[in-house]
Amino acid sequence: MVVIGGGPGGYEAALVGCQLGADVTLIERDGLGGAAVLTDVVPSKTLIATAEWMTLTESADELGISTGGDVLGVDMGVVNRRVLELAAAQSADIRSRLEAEGVRLVDGHGRIAPTLSPAGSRTVTATHRDGTAEDIETDVVLVACGASPRELPDARPDGERILTWKQLYALEDLPEHLIVVGSGVTGAEFAGAYNALGAEVTLVSSRDRVLPGEDEEAAELIEAVFRRRGMTVLSRSRASAVRREGDGVVVTLSDGREVSGSHCLVAVGAIPNTAAMGLEEAGVHLTASGHVEVDRVSRTTAYRIYAAGDCTGVLPLASVAAMQGRIAMWHALGDAVAPLDTQTVSACIFTAPEIATIGVTQKSIESGEVGGAVTRLPVARNPRAKMLGIKEGFIKIFSERGSGVVIGGVVVAPRASELIYPVTLAVTNRLTVDQVAGAFTIYPSLSGSLGEAARTLHGVGD
Repeated sequence: MVVIGGGPGGYEAALVGCQLGADVTLIERDGLGGAAVLTDVVPSKTLIATAEWMTLTESADELGISTGGDVLGVDMGVVNRRVLELAAAQSADIRSRLEAEGVRLVDGHGRIAPTLSPAGSRTVTATHRDGTAEDIETDVVLVACGASPRELPDARPDGERILTWKQLYALEDLPEHLIVVGSGVTGAEFAGAYNALGAEVTLVSSRDRVLPGEDEEAAELIEAVFRRRGMTVLSRSRASAVRREGDGVVVTLSDGREVSGSHCLVAVGAIPNTAAMGLEEAGVHLTASGHVEVDRVSRTTAYRIYAAGDCTGVLPLASVAAMQGRIAMWHALGDAVAPLDTQTVSACIFTAPEIATIGVTQKSIESGEVGGAVTRLPVARNPRAKMLGIKEGFIKIFSERGSGVVIGGVVVAPRASELIYPVTLAVTNRLTVDQVAGAFTIYPSLSGSLGEAARTLHGVGD
């Protein structure tokens, strides 16, 4: 087996392949762990975790804690060096694990030959860093080549003032005024983090609100928090161009307005790294956006070629990429496998507070697309939240009418990424609200509100 790409989809697939007795070669050109470890998930969440410390004193006076009047500060150079050191350490750990399991690692670029051999095998040409090339004959190819930041024609990043999220970690100083173009998950997370670190932040959103694809109430709460913390949010404002001007930047909006700042982060989505891999020539169908078309067991339209991760456009989550890679190997090697079910995928946006979701949405219930019931509890009424000084957030649980099966939920709270797991277990295993309500929770605990929410749905919709 040949795996092209060493991110979560690739390295998890390689480990499964070795576990099941396959001879696995993994080709990666930028570093093991891929963007998820080196330039995206691990670095950004490390930065966000650092920024979170700056918000912990918001309730200090109420809790009786004196901050002494000192102003908290941040050394951006130290922060970013730590971010990159942690990412490099994680990448090294992945390399050690793969080597220990017997995966052959190739530092380079992979390209798939257009035709099958007479025996039905595929050929992958691996071009090493020194320019030498080798042809590898393989029974199965897994493409896990990831995606890169999308660039705007009139906002080309220069790595100094106009930046993609991959380039932020080269900053030695905290931006005086960061303009973030794009209010999706990436834009909102970085805007919130830099605002907490002490930078002036302007968030440019082309939509009516930030996080347009998320639970409406959760997105409205986060936008309100952003504004309360001093962030400027420009709604219904599309950026048409970004230019350098002296020691700063100027963002031109589509209505002619201009916004000046010291730096600009362009966070307007990602494009798959599927070019120059020979995919279409080998029979792999690509969508109009360049993503690899796959089915629920990660098969492409080409014989013996699978794909996983952000290059497929299924869900841009490391957890989904890893599961797609495992499913591909299980399927290719004839092991027991269940097709990917996106309704059981939990996701989290690492703002402060965090937004975690699973399953169906409230919108689909209210529209009548799904027959369900909704319950909502404010986090502030939870006794543990009162002790911690938490005032913002809520918990929602959605249940199926008639059966009472939990079909989804939303948690907006500190550590929502942890609190969503019990709801994920309920959705995945089709537990009823009564079964969830019957399980013990710690008193006092934030998770106690999950049990309380389940109890409120008892008998609803019977």
